[in-house]
Amino acid sequence: MSVKILAVGDICGEPGLDILTRRLKDYRKEQQINFVVANGENANVVGITPRQADQIFRAGVDVITLGNHTWTRTELRPYLAERTRILRPANFGPQCPGRGIAAYQTDFGGVCVLNLQGRFTLDTNTDNPFAIADGYMAEIREKIILVDFHAEGTSEKRAMGFLLDGRASAVWGTHTHVQTSDAEVLPNGTGYITDLGMTGAANSVLGIDPEQSIGKFLGDPPRRYDAAGGPAKLEGCLFTIDPETGKCLAAEAVRLR
Repeated sequence: MSVKILAVGDICGEPGLDILTRRLKDYRKEQQINFVVANGENANVVGITPRQADQIFRAGVDVITLGNHTWTRTELRPYLAERTRILRPANFGPQCPGRGIAAYQTDFGGVCVLNLQGRFTLDTNTDNPFAIADGYMAEIREKIILVDFHAEGTSEKRAMGFLLDGRASAVWGTHTHVQTSDAEVLPNGTGYITDLGMTGAANSVLGIDPEQSIGKFLGDPPRRYDAAGGPAKLEGCLFTIDPETGKCLAAEAVRLR
């Protein structure tokens, strides 16, 4: 028997929340998906509110991961402390509310989800994600280990994939919102993709209204990002995993309209 794990790319604004709500449950049933992890840190375009997190769970997501916009919405802090199914990067300071790693019991066994944030070009005060990941691998007892590495650099993400090859079941990148074409199983049995892509407006610049993004590059004064409108897409990666060994058998990029 194998299990199917769906990782959903950064949910961006109302268009992302809408397509997730409309499409995920049916797709999960059609593909017989056993477990879903989604990055939700852009559900409010920048950051995520408790209401939006609840909506993501209702849409059919089992675990929400976050990233560099975790602290944008201050009302999320008590929610992070109270809920175990929403994770913030594990390499944030230990004084931060919430958790960066958790194990979940399912009908096919235990699943461990680890959320990490990269340091290349991300101006955050975090511990070394490679050292943190390496340390956790010696402690985790679950066979199925899933890692969301929220990072900017493609080299940083691929390096993490190879660091964890043979130790994690699947490693995927988030944050850059552009789906990469390298969904694969690494040599020692870890499913991998450099970036899942984005769940949000299809005709956009990373989920943002194109005119606003162009204006930023032309030198317009800073202002709050506005989510683009129009048709939306749901992007991610589907991993098929052997629950007995934790090895990935197949990795396939997903894009739904």
